Amino acid sequence: MIDVEVVQLLVSPAHRLAGRPSEGPAPGPDDERVTRAEVRARLGLVGDRYFAQAAHRDASVTMMSVENLPTDIDPAVGLRETRRNVLVRGVDVDALVGATVSLDCGEGRVRFSLNRPARPCAWMNVTVGPGAQKALRDKGGVRCTPLDDGVLLVGPARFEVLSEPAPRRRA
Repeated sequence: MIDVEVVQLLVSPAHRLAGRPSEGPAPGPDDERVTRAEVRARLGLVGDRYFAQAAHRDASVTMMSVENLPTDIDPAVGLRETRRNVLVRGVDVDALVGATVSLDCGEGRVRFSLNRPARPCAWMNVTVGPGAQKALRDKGGVRCTPLDDGVLLVGPARFEVLSEPAPRRRA
């Protein structure tokens, strides 16, 4: 187990990055970041746009490492701009695709299956800044399935890799 920090949590009821990036994000709350998020096994974060959506069951939560944010493009970049759900400091989640991990924010552990990379799209060049899509390639976070009900909190947490990812094949 390693000590990490949950830096930000985002629970967004609206899919704000739809249509053409040149048209800008859809209207929504000024800030959808929260300090507490309820997690439901195989469903996602209560109140989030992907909660209980059949098409997103294996990708209802997206976890990202703060160390991979393109702060050289925008020093204030965070979850509002990247539209990920959980921003952690202290572990490279992108290196763990295929693993099962747990995150314990003090209210019990919540296990996640880290299923696949979250590929950055052209919207990143709008919400973060020019060049962000390229900067986030292979560092855009991981689409996850929560395996337990629980609670995530901003602040110190314990992170554990429960099963190692399968070795990546070389192309």
